[in-house]
Amino acid sequence: MVETKNTLKDLAYIHAGIEDQHHKFRKKTILITGCAGFLGYYVMKYLSTYLDELEIKEIIGLDNFIVGEPEWVKDLNLNKSINIYSFNIVDGDLENINNIAKVDYVIHMASIASPIYYRKYPLATIDANVWGLRKLLDYYLNKNLEGFLFFSSSETYGDPDPQNIPTQEDYRGLVSFTGPRACYDEAKRFGETLCGAFAREHNFQVSIARPFNNYGPGMKRNDMRAPPDFANAILERRDIDLFSNGSPTRTFCYITDAIIGYFKVLFYNKFDSFNIGLDSSEISILGLAEIFRDVAFSEYNYSCEINYKKSDDSEYLIDNPNRRCPDISKAKQILNYNPKIDIETGVLNFLRFVHENPRDF
Repeated sequence: MVETKNTLKDLAYIHAGIEDQHHKFRKKTILITGCAGFLGYYVMKYLSTYLDELEIKEIIGLDNFIVGEPEWVKDLNLNKSINIYSFNIVDGDLENINNIAKVDYVIHMASIASPIYYRKYPLATIDANVWGLRKLLDYYLNKNLEGFLFFSSSETYGDPDPQNIPTQEDYRGLVSFTGPRACYDEAKRFGETLCGAFAREHNFQVSIARPFNNYGPGMKRNDMRAPPDFANAILERRDIDLFSNGSPTRTFCYITDAIIGYFKVLFYNKFDSFNIGLDSSEISILGLAEIFRDVAFSEYNYSCEINYKKSDDSEYLIDNPNRRCPDISKAKQILNYNPKIDIETGVLNFLRFVHENPRDF
């Protein structure tokens, strides 16, 4: 597998961002659940690319491939130090996985994250974040891990009131617990409750990351979230369609800055939660579409329109947060986390990726 120049540049950016922690990978075995998802893409690409330099002993990847098995996963599996298993974390037997008891770091990111798909598979989404997490916590309780990272979500905050934006980690949230998005929101919230219970009762050092609107390489063409939707329209040289009025606002964090943050949370190895995302340039979904349109014109001389359409999905906008912007001062202070890639640069990088890697998009 030959990586493109832009992909290698992204991976080098991640490598430099955690330079002071490279030694923590040495002779270590890393377990990654949900390894074939969006966030898993650059986690796996980074670890496999720098496997020898970091002296990683083994990477174990688990995924049930409920939304498909990407081609890039098959390429990664060619490396003898990278072992990827089709495995359901909810009801699979961990003892069937080679070297599972010898793991040093656990990264639990197994969950559907796209609203379209977690509403399609609500129980599977709940199970991965609750019972799958509980299985891992029980299994590794007395196995001397050096780090356990649970991927929660900014969705735990629901639709924050304006007084709590930017949102700090101690905000308790404004969440619907029976709505169409609740299977994801509440599963992540209860997953954090499980982590807290294990920390208090067993002194188990599990760290929690709350991603804020990450985007970039690894997002699938059929993901149905805004960034890949817009990128797909440009790749296919058609207009960009909005299925809302475009007014909800977000901050968008390019994937490389996010991955640096997640490794920093993993290596923290204490019970705590951290917002990981970009704390500047809160823009509307319409504003994001306009950036994609402008970059498409400047980079590819492609001119497109932005159209408003009504979704055929009656629940598409129910409980959709109006604003989302993190306060990352805690991660900055404790983890030395400092995301740098602005939205225009990130969109340009993403569009270059989808044009150079249509197979992986």
